[in-house]
Amino acid sequence: MNEDLNTESTETRKCPVSHQRVLPTDGTPLKPSPTLAEWAKEGKASPLSFTDGHQGWIVTDHALARDLLVDSRFSQLPQRIPGALTQVAFGDQEPDERAEEASRLAGLLAIDGPEHARIRRTILGKFSVRAAKGHEPKVREIVNKQISHLSAIGPGVDLEHEYSNPISTAVHGHVLGIPEHLQDKYYRLFAGDSSQAEKVYFVREVLEIKRLNPDDSVLGEMIKSDLSEVEEEGLAFVLFVSGRDSVAYMITTTTVALLQNPSELEKLRNDSSLIPAAIEEFMRYGAMFLTLFSRTATEDVELQGFRFSKGDSVAVSPVAANRNAQVFPDPNQFDVTRDAFGHLGFGHGIHGCVGQQLARVELRVAIESLISKFPKLRLLEAEQSRPMDFAHPVATYKAGRATVSW
Repeated sequence: MNEDLNTESTETRKCPVSHQRVLPTDGTPLKPSPTLAEWAKEGKASPLSFTDGHQGWIVTDHALARDLLVDSRFSQLPQRIPGALTQVAFGDQEPDERAEEASRLAGLLAIDGPEHARIRRTILGKFSVRAAKGHEPKVREIVNKQISHLSAIGPGVDLEHEYSNPISTAVHGHVLGIPEHLQDKYYRLFAGDSSQAEKVYFVREVLEIKRLNPDDSVLGEMIKSDLSEVEEEGLAFVLFVSGRDSVAYMITTTTVALLQNPSELEKLRNDSSLIPAAIEEFMRYGAMFLTLFSRTATEDVELQGFRFSKGDSVAVSPVAANRNAQVFPDPNQFDVTRDAFGHLGFGHGIHGCVGQQLARVELRVAIESLISKFPKLRLLEAEQSRPMDFAHPVATYKAGRATVSW
């Protein structure tokens, strides 16, 4: 799209088009669809069809994406999903009215403004840089356990199943404060297949235990706050389902990227001090979110010379923005020495990933331990090298099976 198209009237821009653009499905985590780059050449944002037939926009420009994500004139509601009309929508229904109310009141992914800030503030301190560093000994303990597990079962293992998922789930459960005797159940329900009702009832089970025995965990801190019990349930549910899968994805996808780029892997093996900064390149290059949850313009807005009309749906693409050549030269090159700060792998603004500092610790320890323990680590097969179905109606890539040997 050129800038002239964006100067047309609102009515013209919202008329049905003969060729509806939908999200491309031919990309992979490390090789995004070339369609995104083509759209980026046309302009800062391009027309995009949403599942309800609404014609909105996809933002591929880095600067416009960052500005939009901090602009209070864009709301998380209504939650329209970009894609074809036949695309599957969100999962099964909430099990009861209480769960619906909890999601409406305290689901961080679907509220804005002062209410969002109030809810988020109750847990923010538990995800600070200092708090994340405080969890590093436990993270190392969990990672070392999985390293020993890999050594015991021998080469030819699925990294996602035997390493990444167990690490992310155990760390997540520990930080949230899920009782130890319920950790296996948490793994089964939230890292496996389960219904919305099963997940909700589990959250309630854990919260009842924590209310009787509050501690200094994330859930304990939340219970000590001024949130109502319904708000606690809504926030807890978001915390249970968010972040764990993203960390597992990044551990697997980063390992695949390193094994497919042996010169970059060798740099990290020769100098482990490069790893903390390299995490930003991991997040840029292997971004999980093809789009974030869409935003809706609550009034006419002009940003970076681009005009959005009131009611427009806008999907920001971290994958596309992270490959903006004006910000990240030679963006399709994986370079562990690159200054990749400013990427959108964790989102941006008030809805940016609250647990990103903890995620950095997990990713750093998991990758450093894996490549140091197995100096002959090699990739046998990576399912993510071929296009797969998205992991979520909000288009996210899957890590898939990654079989490694040594």
